[in-house]
Amino acid sequence: MIAGTVMSNYNYKTIRNRSAGIFKDRGSKFLAFAFPVSTEDHIKEIMDNLRREYHDARHHCYAWRLGADLEHFRANDDGEPSGTAGRPVLGQIQKYELTDILIVVVRYFGGTLLGTGGLINAYRSAATDALEQAEIIRMDVKERYEVKFPYSAMNDVMKVLKEEQAHQVSQDFDMDCSILVTIPLERSDRLTGRLGGIEQVKISLLTP
Repeated sequence: MIAGTVMSNYNYKTIRNRSAGIFKDRGSKFLAFAFPVSTEDHIKEIMDNLRREYHDARHHCYAWRLGADLEHFRANDDGEPSGTAGRPVLGQIQKYELTDILIVVVRYFGGTLLGTGGLINAYRSAATDALEQAEIIRMDVKERYEVKFPYSAMNDVMKVLKEEQAHQVSQDFDMDCSILVTIPLERSDRLTGRLGGIEQVKISLLTP
């Protein structure tokens, strides 16, 4: 399913859960798996697991994209002719305007060469089938902040966090207090503006 609206600065599209697809051509079988992912370490773990599970397959080709800016991506042909596997898979990720996603296509060779055009079509079709089975969702772009303040400012800080619906990731309350929060980018300016108006509160934007 393809959502019809283009991603804004405040949200992005990804998939909710793992999905799978398949394409067959002249004896070769292409098994496609799509995963929601958040880091390159997560991607490596999934790839290692698939290579163990499908250890008898000839190729494990893949493409992924991370981040709401859509600028961090990779495609890998895993031994197939250059540009015939990973790029077609990445092309479907781009077509569906998705990020934080990994698609792996596992190929079992059927004994007949498919040629460049046949391979491109096969990998693209397998990836498309996996995405057609996926639930595509829209997620808020979020920012993370560390909020530091004296204990005397606790009530004022907590009141703002509650009213602005900031999510508390962790907290350390002592004479000097610290809270790690996340909030959708769309509401971040309002949150920091209100917290900045409280005496002795220090706010730091944390990079991913």
